[in-house]
Amino acid sequence: MIRHFAASMVTGALMCAVPAAAQQPGQSTPQAKPSTDAAPAAPSTMAAGIPLRVQVVISRYEGDRKVSSMPYSLAVNGSPFGNRSPSSLNMTAQVPVPSIGPAPPTYHDIGTKITCYATTSADDRIQVSVTVQDTSVYGDGQTQQLGSKSADVPSFRSFSTSETLTLKDGQTAQFTAATDKLTGETVKVDVTLNVLK
Repeated sequence: MIRHFAASMVTGALMCAVPAAAQQPGQSTPQAKPSTDAAPAAPSTMAAGIPLRVQVVISRYEGDRKVSSMPYSLAVNGSPFGNRSPSSLNMTAQVPVPSIGPAPPTYHDIGTKITCYATTSADDRIQVSVTVQDTSVYGDGQTQQLGSKSADVPSFRSFSTSETLTLKDGQTAQFTAATDKLTGETVKVDVTLNVLK
């Protein structure tokens, strides 16, 4: 009985020592399968975006005479269509407007808001989309032209535009031009595109 048990233990030990996937005579060695998990490709420059500098200049003219010129500069990430990365600028202040009677004054926002994004393409041209909202206070002389009876009550003017331009590096184009029908003053917006190296 003891001899039979010992023989069984030795047989079991020898069976465990034989690899489960031992090669049989006449069989070829199995080859390892190539990994299907390929490393992700590095994003291209076009997919990652192109750093741009967009300058927006808002100028006002009385006839041919320039009376003011306000430049604004935005850093924009030029991306392929469908992967827009807009940049925005908000430079405003609040002007108190007197109320009638004992009520406290109300406040009106004046200033400039600009939103811009750029769409790249396969060639060197870039589509630049710009939205400009500009609100300001009429001057004393302009207020009289509007027929205001009190200089203490400010009068406001607003200008807004949205357009898309196709530009190359270093190119400047006039975005829009509009004339105030009350004062005859003309507002012009110029856009310059620069690719950052």
